[in-house]
Amino acid sequence: MTEARTSADGGMETSYGFRKVADGEKQGLVNDVFHKVAKRYDMMNDVMSAGMHRVWKDALIASLNPRKDVGYKTLDVAGGTGDIAFRIVEASDRKAHVTVLDINGSMLAVGAERAEKKRLSENLAFVEANAESLPFEANSFDAYTIAFGIRNVPHIDVALKEAYRVLKRGGRLLVLEFSEVEMPLLERFYEEWSFKAIPRFGKMITGEAEPYQYLVESIRKFPNQENFAAMIRNAGFSRVTYTNYTGGIAALHSGWKL
Repeated sequence: MTEARTSADGGMETSYGFRKVADGEKQGLVNDVFHKVAKRYDMMNDVMSAGMHRVWKDALIASLNPRKDVGYKTLDVAGGTGDIAFRIVEASDRKAHVTVLDINGSMLAVGAERAEKKRLSENLAFVEANAESLPFEANSFDAYTIAFGIRNVPHIDVALKEAYRVLKRGGRLLVLEFSEVEMPLLERFYEEWSFKAIPRFGKMITGEAEPYQYLVESIRKFPNQENFAAMIRNAGFSRVTYTNYTGGIAALHSGWKL
């Protein structure tokens, strides 16, 4: 998990992959990872999921089932490149408005450029900000989505409380994240793929293995399905459920602000 703990010298520390770092260091280290991979982010997800992230993201949109009216407002956090936001706009027949929030300016630049090419800019706003301190009023959004981003937030519990705050009553949280594999044979294969193949492919594609090594390690440090569901409940959400995809390699968590 990514909860901060007290170090031997009395300071607070948290996990950065398998390493312990000072609590205030993690965000900068994570930012550096995504500055390095921003232009190849979709390719990175293809490598890490063998292309399955596209199927899982489509399943998230199907579960969200965005309304087809101009008043429908969603917030997509850690979604700088626009992958989820574009799907929401298109699924709403280009009626929904999506605010794409990311702490990393390089990722947002990629998303804004892609939005122009897709002619979706009128339905989107790109905001550089921290998931732990959202620059929005309470009760502002109908839905909050985050795909493969929550595990990179230093204080997940704080981000979940912020998600609850900015959602309207009746609003929905959807979190898509790599999770704990529940099939023994698949788990052994996935372990080998993650720690041996992914950093190697990452280096071949981008010239650097370290960002991929961190991302693989961050998956292993993330709470399993039941523990993360408990965190969502603790943030105030009701009717919390999750659905496993591909044997638990990824899971879609859902909660409602009621």
